[in-house]
Amino acid sequence: MDQFSYPTIRKKQKAHKKRMNEEQLRLLESNFNFNNKLDPEHKSRLALELGVPPRQVAIWYQNKRARDKIHGLEADHRAMRAQLERVLTDNSRLRDEVERLREELIRARGAAALGSFNSSRSGDEVGSLVSGDNMERDLYASLVGGGGPFDGYDFFG
Repeated sequence: MDQFSYPTIRKKQKAHKKRMNEEQLRLLESNFNFNNKLDPEHKSRLALELGVPPRQVAIWYQNKRARDKIHGLEADHRAMRAQLERVLTDNSRLRDEVERLREELIRARGAAALGSFNSSRSGDEVGSLVSGDNMERDLYASLVGGGGPFDGYDFFG
């Protein structure tokens, strides 16, 4: 019985790419900072000057643009997160202020209602005047200067 061996199939192996040294990277960085787009003539000139294939220069430029874009997006994200935190803090403060003003408005209406009615009015009548359906509208109108029973009243003073 003859022994049959299959021929060894060699895959074409890519040559290992060498890393660029600091001087090469400095040259690429300075060229990139001057112009982040690479035309074919500039790519060939840089490749010759650096002693690397033009394709390696093109890939470095492409990767550098991608890294710069990511860094920009990360910075934008951090700025938006900080802005969101400020807006949420302001929102909470304003909600507290609105609640305080509502309570103050209810007390002011209650005092005005009690002062203008004689003691023969029932508690239900006074309560309906203090918590009327128009209270929020009147408060808003007073705050933005659009009229209302508290127009001109300094709520923040």
